[in-house]
Amino acid sequence: MAAVTQKVNAAVGDAKERQMGEFTVEQNDKTPLTSYFGTKIAETDIALRAGARGPTALEDFHNREKISHFDHERIPERAVHARGAGAFGEFKLHTPLTGLTTSKILNDTSRVTPAYVRFSTVNGSRGSADTVRDPRGMAVRLYTEEGNWDIVGNNIPVFFIQDAIKFVDLVHAVKPEPHREIPQAQTAHDNAWDFMSLHPQSTHMQMWILSDRAVPRSYRMMQGFGVHTFRLVNEEGKSTFVKYHWQPHLGTHSLVWDEALKLNGQDPDFHRRDLWDAIEAKAYPKWDLGVQLVKEEDEHKLIPEELVPVQYIGTLTLNRNPVDYFAEVEQVAFCTQHIVPGMDFTNGPLLQGRNFSYFDTQISRLGINFGDIPVNRPVCPFMTNHRDGQGYMTSKKNRAPYHPNRFDALPTVPPEHGGFASYREKVEGIKERMHGPKFSEFVNQATLFYNSMTDVEKEHMVAAAQFELSKCEEAQVHQAAIERYNLIDHSFAVKVAEVLPHVKVPDEVRPNHGKKSAFLSQVDGQGQKFTAAGRKVGVYVLPGYDYTLAAGIKTAFEAGGIMAKIVSAVTGPVAGSNGSTLPAEFTFENSRSTYFDSVIFIGGPGDEYATKLKVGRLIHAVREAYAHFKTVGATGNAVQWITDICLPGDFSPSVKTSESIVQENGCVFAPNPGVGVQFGEAYIENLAKHRYWARDVSHIAA
Repeated sequence: MAAVTQKVNAAVGDAKERQMGEFTVEQNDKTPLTSYFGTKIAETDIALRAGARGPTALEDFHNREKISHFDHERIPERAVHARGAGAFGEFKLHTPLTGLTTSKILNDTSRVTPAYVRFSTVNGSRGSADTVRDPRGMAVRLYTEEGNWDIVGNNIPVFFIQDAIKFVDLVHAVKPEPHREIPQAQTAHDNAWDFMSLHPQSTHMQMWILSDRAVPRSYRMMQGFGVHTFRLVNEEGKSTFVKYHWQPHLGTHSLVWDEALKLNGQDPDFHRRDLWDAIEAKAYPKWDLGVQLVKEEDEHKLIPEELVPVQYIGTLTLNRNPVDYFAEVEQVAFCTQHIVPGMDFTNGPLLQGRNFSYFDTQISRLGINFGDIPVNRPVCPFMTNHRDGQGYMTSKKNRAPYHPNRFDALPTVPPEHGGFASYREKVEGIKERMHGPKFSEFVNQATLFYNSMTDVEKEHMVAAAQFELSKCEEAQVHQAAIERYNLIDHSFAVKVAEVLPHVKVPDEVRPNHGKKSAFLSQVDGQGQKFTAAGRKVGVYVLPGYDYTLAAGIKTAFEAGGIMAKIVSAVTGPVAGSNGSTLPAEFTFENSRSTYFDSVIFIGGPGDEYATKLKVGRLIHAVREAYAHFKTVGATGNAVQWITDICLPGDFSPSVKTSESIVQENGCVFAPNPGVGVQFGEAYIENLAKHRYWARDVSHIAA
């Protein structure tokens, strides 16, 4: 049986890769340039002219084809989620949902299902930066044997609106203001906060976007949520409500705001590059798929994790980067209505609207036959009666493309043989425009989220709100926002208003209910993961460094799944004190400490080496990483350089003379290079903590 399963997975698990391979061509010196229809081209640098100085000839078909195709290279970008990155992988179920659904992907633990994930920011254009304050999209496609299943979600489980009819207003409000087309990819402007302050449904979401969740460290360290409630349907037609969670193996971690601001300019592609580099380094990102299950008869129950625990049932792994960004990322087209038998939708008004909107949007961007694009094709057989239209590329032998027909071509499939059947739901009530009773309270959950944060996370939320509102220019927008905050928590409103002296903070109108959840904090939340694996560490060296120590640290890190990147004055081989070399990928000028989760400075023999360290860019790297609460490490005479020059007064005088490993203020020092093994172990332990929040950095100018 194991051998059979292995063969099946070999055939099915890489089915999408093999299918995409059929649409992938190698272009090299053995493949001559041709026209679109196969004519080999002898000249592509000079257009055909009537005489050397005469007009260009219209008959030059290659010139016309080349320019015409270029004129139409750009397709309309997505209205939202335009900025993104994607990767391929696989999903493996380990715990079946027996008796809850007929979906094979949620019952068959022997199958490996091809997968694809596209990550994105929501608000910015395709050319915007990665590290803006914004929700992130995490759209997952599973190419199942029953068809494509798309879970089109975000890294935040709630949303600004409850009804899709408001989506147009939301997006128009948060996009750049129309009279000046600024700011790009930001909610820090009057229109955004005017809408959010006046639209009570956004109250809960405001707390999430002001939190560190809105500036994730990487796509790899980001939770994903299906956002909506869906249905699972079993063989008897019984429905169970389900919410989907993606829990990252590396934990849920974020940038600090100063770091995010700098990265916007230093590397606008920071998240895209991080995902690509990790997969190329075989540090494959992984998420566990979790479900919250609620019986239909309990539909009015709230769904916090304390009351409805998340059950983890499978693992998603991303292990292959795209070959062609446009073909495989820009043209991927997700739709919330892409589900498979054994599933169905709920009546959530936001989900109902998305089911229409996504399909409509893909037609606008890619044409009516967007499903024929390779990255969008299912790996199972598919046959439709659809005909013609833009992008139609399959010749169909069918004299009767309609149903029913005299040939019984494309017969329907009854549910007992795998055909999709909608859930038989009783519908009653009066047709009217109104919200259900569960949709009428907007503040309690926002207060619970705020209460659930640690003190440092609350400080970040206050600073975020102050930044956002300081970018708004109109006093009535400031006042409305503060009044909305005052409903959430009076002390929060008072603190935010400290930078808005013209704003009057109302008296407390709603006492804080004091409730909190154990699962929401990224600092000490239940279920949060802290691991050094998958982290990227900058190892700074200068010619003559202690090679044995540096090489040992690099080897130990890579064995633990940590990406160790050598940084030096120049790229290429950098010789150590014994003449051996390590390859530098980054220079002091083309990178910053913000590129790394942590930084280490390797010492070298003699006073001459210590003198080399007195470089402004290196001193800044220490101070900046320290100010961002990261683990900073040093060995040998680099320790004294840090304690005396970079961060004078921040460490005990005995640090630089200790014969053993010293851990202080979240930093790890080995003044004695002979304790390299212990240094590596201590450093990895500190690196796993993500940040050392107890450090006082108020005096650091970096």
